[in-house]
Amino acid sequence: MRHNKKFNHLGRTSSHRKAMLANMCVSLIMSPNKRIFTTVAKAKALRKVIEPIVTKAKEDTTHSRRLVFQDLKINSDKTKAVIAELFQNVAQKVADRPGGYTRIIKTGNRLGDNASMCFIELVDYDENMQKEKRSASKGRTRRSKKSTDQSLEISKKVEAEKVEKENVEEVDVLETAPESLPVTDEAVTETPAAEEEKPKTDE
Repeated sequence: MRHNKKFNHLGRTSSHRKAMLANMCVSLIMSPNKRIFTTVAKAKALRKVIEPIVTKAKEDTTHSRRLVFQDLKINSDKTKAVIAELFQNVAQKVADRPGGYTRIIKTGNRLGDNASMCFIELVDYDENMQKEKRSASKGRTRRSKKSTDQSLEISKKVEAEKVEKENVEEVDVLETAPESLPVTDEAVTETPAAEEEKPKTDE
């Protein structure tokens, strides 16, 4: 009875299934494009196995290497190559990603048995998708560069006008100040002369 067993057995025994998924993990790690072609059911089962392995590979310690070796069940001939590729290249490539290292891309159905086929690949190794994301992220900005440049130019012009006005006001004050001094002196000198002339008219 298979009560409460929700994972896909893939029509194989436990030992056969584990060996097959470990072999697929090695194929995905060692492939040059970090991509393999398989069925959707196998790809979904493989994703649950490969992502914890990549997470363990981020921490390069003896303990994590032993855990990865235990999960992959690697033969002695491939051990050094697979471990070196995983811990040196793959782990550095996905260091900034907090999970979700793989992507499944469906490619249609197989001709013989009409099984749904797909690619499963490591996300950070697809350079075309990264270029598209960069271009899309540049186009999604709320403020364009033109508007920011125009606003900066306007603010600079306003500041320059304020500085010019302040300079002009200072120059006007300096020019009017010396002229006002002799005017006050003349007014003071003229007042006693006017007072002296008044009693002559009265006489």
